Amino acid sequence: MESIRKVQVSSLALTNFAAAFILLLLGGLFGLIQGLNRAGVLEIVGGLNYYELLTAHGIFLILGFTTLFMNGYLYSAVDYVLGGLSKTVRVLGWLSFSSFVAGALLVTVMVLAGEATVLYTFYAPMAASPWFYIGLVFVVLSIWLSAAGVFISAFTWKKRNKGKHLPLFAFFAVGVYVLVTFGSLGVTWEVLMLIPWAFGWTETINVLLTRTLFWSFGHTLVNVWYLVAVSAWYIVLPKVIGGKIFSDSLARLVVILIVFLNVPGGFHHQIVDPGFTEGLKFMHLFMSLAIGFPSLMTAFALFATLERAGRNKGGKGLFGWFFKLPWKDVRFITIMLAMISFIFGGAGGIAQTNNQLNQVVHNTMWVVGHFHVTVGVAVVLTFFGLMYWLIPHLSGRIMTSKIHNLGIWQTMFWTVGMLFMTISMSAVGLMGSPRRTEYTTYGDSATALGWDPYLLFVGAGGTLLYRSLLMVYIVFNLMFFAPKGYTEFMAASDEGLHHTPKWTENWGLWVVLAIVIISMGYVVPIIDIIENAPPGSPPIRTW
Repeated sequence: MESIRKVQVSSLALTNFAAAFILLLLGGLFGLIQGLNRAGVLEIVGGLNYYELLTAHGIFLILGFTTLFMNGYLYSAVDYVLGGLSKTVRVLGWLSFSSFVAGALLVTVMVLAGEATVLYTFYAPMAASPWFYIGLVFVVLSIWLSAAGVFISAFTWKKRNKGKHLPLFAFFAVGVYVLVTFGSLGVTWEVLMLIPWAFGWTETINVLLTRTLFWSFGHTLVNVWYLVAVSAWYIVLPKVIGGKIFSDSLARLVVILIVFLNVPGGFHHQIVDPGFTEGLKFMHLFMSLAIGFPSLMTAFALFATLERAGRNKGGKGLFGWFFKLPWKDVRFITIMLAMISFIFGGAGGIAQTNNQLNQVVHNTMWVVGHFHVTVGVAVVLTFFGLMYWLIPHLSGRIMTSKIHNLGIWQTMFWTVGMLFMTISMSAVGLMGSPRRTEYTTYGDSATALGWDPYLLFVGAGGTLLYRSLLMVYIVFNLMFFAPKGYTEFMAASDEGLHHTPKWTENWGLWVVLAIVIISMGYVVPIIDIIENAPPGSPPIRTW
């Protein structure tokens, strides 16, 4: 019976991973075409246009790949650390996957049919087919079903183990799903407004309200993936390097802070929007900057973990520990490069919360560069690193030296490709090149022609990135073709090393505090937007 249960959980996780990496392959192809078009070396033909591909690229990767990966990874972790998932939770996991597939099919058909060219930022006044928005409802439902499964598992374990701390991996999983649940409430409200508007049942819609509700989700979603990656940095990385978690209490505090500080940070995407007072924007500046605090705590804890492990292996002097780390291990180098990249990605995010700097970079390629370094490197490289042990663990196989070496090359291709893209995007954005536009010289404008050398590097980076999607081959090899064998679950523990305060377990308090913080950020502006609504907009179709 136990072996059957394990196979069922492994099948659920592996199915999520397989679908995630298929979406990565397709979304990456769309990204390559966009990059080459933006570089001015490829004209898009075949009935599709740049903006349809841009919409599909964003939704496949930002919503699809990350959601499926998160569900597979965290369900595997919760199953391992809590001693198994109940039948109810496994059913919820499969219902979540089925709901995602149904929604993804609706969304994909509408986008590729040219009926939903609204980009990833699907707020008004640009309108899609109502079936596109209905598809998004199923995607959100998928997230809620997965969240319910994790919450039930954690609650059941706590009932059976009174007085014990929820294992750290499960604590992270609860935090991730609490955060994504809060973040998805606003976008659910938005989508339920957009459906009757798109059907023509209502003539106009409050554009500013839809933008505000979207960004309560759009910004939060980035930090959901970040929190998923951070779980690996705190728990998996110490195991890989033969070290220990720096502090269980600090890790739990980081989770709590990210959960209740995060959602109001979405307002820094609306600094240039009319309709909000300067005082409100100033308040949200502090809310956005507050998110940086748990990241600084994480930087301290993780580099302390690395240094301690390196010194235990014989590292001497100021930086001797650095060279004692396992730089030839693909499971380490992926996560290490991801963490280093977030130093720059996080700094760029802090810059964009500043009103004056935001005025300069808003809606330029700078934003795209920032997004790719935070998500494309810090998050996605972490996800890649997890695959080298988690897929073999679930499939009952072992990674060969050939696949390991291939993984090193894949990591280098991905990192260099992203380096080309993010640096050139950031530079050309500071020069004024707009985001979300296909290649144009604006009538041979001297300014626009000056962007071309940088945009060529964007295309070159995209080409390297697509070559590095041999990661898809690696994943399916580890699932079906690698030699049979046992691969351990990589989770470090500091049980008994530190006393973790009981207050960290009080999720009821943290949920209430999150509601209070979110209310401080959103209740007043949303009431004002509704009571003093600007003129509504009918659906606008530009493509």
